[in-house]
Amino acid sequence: MTAVDERGIAKFFEEFEPPEGIKAELLRGEIVMMATPDLVHNRIVADVVDQIPRKRWERLQVTDVDIIDETSEPIPDLVVLERGVAPDSGRLLPSQLVTMVVEVVSKTSVQRDYEVKRSIYAAGEVPAYLIVDPIMAQCVLLTRPVGKGENADYQRQQITKFGAPLPLEDLGLELDTTEFGTYKNVRPHRYP
Repeated sequence: MTAVDERGIAKFFEEFEPPEGIKAELLRGEIVMMATPDLVHNRIVADVVDQIPRKRWERLQVTDVDIIDETSEPIPDLVVLERGVAPDSGRLLPSQLVTMVVEVVSKTSVQRDYEVKRSIYAAGEVPAYLIVDPIMAQCVLLTRPVGKGENADYQRQQITKFGAPLPLEDLGLELDTTEFGTYKNVRPHRYP
């Protein structure tokens, strides 16, 4: 895709209004739309939010993240950043302000969450990317982003099974995963 095409897509995306109940993200020039998530998904996000202290951290849901030098505006399930660093208003949150993003894998987002968004968040230098996977009953914490563009990745990966505590060093806390639910009758995948 040429730079002109990318600017055209980004401009179109800024003005695009998805139908009610649909979430639309711009991922490397591709518009991806998804329906409202499963209750398992929503309960996991709520559980993670409840465990992150509000006095120190802003916990924002359905917020577009602006990734510098990327034709991407992902909408993580949860964005965590220090209180007081975000702008007062606006649609886009610059990735350099973000401490951690959380994606809860849905039945149709496995490849996007484990590959595409991994690279996008690393390119945006987001310090911690937490993938909560109710298909495999595990959390994958990615830290230490390196690289640029599609070659960006995280140097450190830690896998924690549901039920075990997950240390989140960047937030200075330990996440309790014992109440995270799983999807029923969904075929396992091969990630990470």
